[in-house]
Amino acid sequence: MTAHDARRRLRAALDSGELLTAPGVFDGISASLVARLGFSAAYLTGAGVAASGFGLPDIGLVTQTEMSERGRMITRVLGDIPLIADADTGYGATLNVIRTVREYEAAGVAAIQLEDQAFPKKCGHLPDKELIDTEEFRTRLTAALEARTDPGLVVIARTDARGPLGLDAAIERANAYADAGADVIFVEAPRSIEEIERISAEVSAPLLINLVAGGLTPIEPTARLAELGYAIAIHPTLPLAAGAYAMLTGLGELAGREVADLLPSGPMGFFELVGLAEWSALGEHYRTGAPQPWA
Repeated sequence: MTAHDARRRLRAALDSGELLTAPGVFDGISASLVARLGFSAAYLTGAGVAASGFGLPDIGLVTQTEMSERGRMITRVLGDIPLIADADTGYGATLNVIRTVREYEAAGVAAIQLEDQAFPKKCGHLPDKELIDTEEFRTRLTAALEARTDPGLVVIARTDARGPLGLDAAIERANAYADAGADVIFVEAPRSIEEIERISAEVSAPLLINLVAGGLTPIEPTARLAELGYAIAIHPTLPLAAGAYAMLTGLGELAGREVADLLPSGPMGFFELVGLAEWSALGEHYRTGAPQPWA
């Protein structure tokens, strides 16, 4: 099956009105297992690639070429299963977004997800996220849509406005991005079932929901999400968290060490395993206006 065929398969699934469940994939074994178990789609998780591929937290440290090459490998492993690929902010300004779309499309992904955070971004379930202006993101979204050579490539627009601006602003942005032509809308990190219901009722577009273990969004049953009309449910951390837990416990036994204090209960705890505190300290040290030791 060609990339074009995988994109047609994803669009047919979206047109069917049924909820599409997409587990997170980040390496060859996770993609192989998703394929073996017969899932209808997979989600290339930026957080998973950052942690598993580079030992980094999800704070915008992984590059476009690193992600697109990982996507190219995973599409080969998945075969005819469509890959929905996280592309963060597009890795820069509008010109960077255009190149990102071209590279991801060439890598064979079926869908590309872009978000309205400022670059560099943070995991959607971490605090202190910053956004770009709505109109600036609409411009980037238009550029992304026009950069496709295969119109079958699905473009997903994500807004992270719920955290810094509240749900009303997130819904307003979501509808603005739908009006700009996004194929699917992703409102990140609703905090309750009532917010999940509001999004489904007030956003006029196919919807994606992100279900992160220990994250800000409650894990609702598949049947309930389908009833609400969601089109895609991604589970980016499910294989990642299970793999990390197994490795921690196995290595702890080998080392004769108790690892209970290392077991994460949510995204921040997981990213601490791959250096979140150290990278955050570096960011703060070099933040504009921060005192310098030689000053």
